[in-house]
Amino acid sequence: MNLSLVWDIFTKILDICFVWIAFYYILKNVKNNIKMVLIVKGVILILLVKLLSDWLNLYTVGVILEYAIQWGPLAIIVIFQPEIRSVLESLGRTQLLGRHKILTVDEREKVVYEIMRAVEYLRKNRIGALIVIEREISLEEYIRNATKVYADLSDSLLETIFFPNSPLHDGGVIIQGDRITCAGAVFKTSMNPDISKRLGTRHRAGLGIAEESDAIALIVSEETGRLSIAVDSHLHYNLEPDQFRMMLIDELKPKMEVFFEADESDGEEE
Repeated sequence: MNLSLVWDIFTKILDICFVWIAFYYILKNVKNNIKMVLIVKGVILILLVKLLSDWLNLYTVGVILEYAIQWGPLAIIVIFQPEIRSVLESLGRTQLLGRHKILTVDEREKVVYEIMRAVEYLRKNRIGALIVIEREISLEEYIRNATKVYADLSDSLLETIFFPNSPLHDGGVIIQGDRITCAGAVFKTSMNPDISKRLGTRHRAGLGIAEESDAIALIVSEETGRLSIAVDSHLHYNLEPDQFRMMLIDELKPKMEVFFEADESDGEEE
């Protein structure tokens, strides 16, 4: 086997890998956008009907579908331009090892410190709050319709946003990295039938965003002051402050750091 043949095989494998990676991230972002999912389903349905019309020699249907296939992509771009832009923005904003990977250890500690100071104040004063921390999957769909803040994360700012008389009190805050991007964000509520009927809209909204993305949703109950975290489609309800803090720290850790810690633990057991 000469060098040119090895190089040719390598480039073909690399070509296939790039295509699969592109498809993976496109599908990953599409599945979190309901309208884009409907577009994909519609395109698949048109193609299936076209194949059926060719097989049954349905001339008129075939001609109509040919025009639809020919001009369909342009129509989709025009009609669904906001959704397509959202997917492209998500792809551009997605980092392979997670958005929280960009934070240093000191920055993560500061994020946890500021959030915990705010949460302690909100909990003691029975002030409801929903704080969502974005990770790999973009939350641009919700940021776009919320009130932009773009400010450094601080406990005093969080307390001000969620103050009962504030117009942004009932919405959620979205954090990107170590900055508050927006406030007053409205999230889709979870339809999970297993959720206790005692839980209100804030908890359902937190679980809803955790079901459709990899975000971390921090919830402070307005009625009881109880702390909860929704992550990976699960709601961890009524956590003690120390449990809340440790879970937040663990979820903010980059994936590679968690991986190495797991390897070190396995080595110690041996």
